[in-house]
Amino acid sequence: MKLGVFVSDFNLTVDTLDRLKAEKLGIILVQNGVYHATTKVSGKASSLLDKTQNLYVLSDDVQIRGLKVEDVDKRVKVVNYSDIVDLMFNDYDKTAWL
Repeated sequence: MKLGVFVSDFNLTVDTLDRLKAEKLGIILVQNGVYHATTKVSGKASSLLDKTQNLYVLSDDVQIRGLKVEDVDKRVKVVNYSDIVDLMFNDYDKTAWL
């Protein structure tokens, strides 16, 4: 199964993601979840970024929070709403929201 997971919370513990089993896992950071891609705590990037190579962040949610797309971690691909629709229909069989 190819699973796309929307993460909308910055306080998410990665334990939940560790329990998900998928042949391909994609993490799509939206709403306050975008802080995983832009914010370092004690000089360290979010451990969520180590969970998969398929990381995406919604550009509008980054900008709405007064952040810059240039601040997004290089491991995360910046996408727009149209890109997310394409991911949901073309790259992932199922989606979940955390």
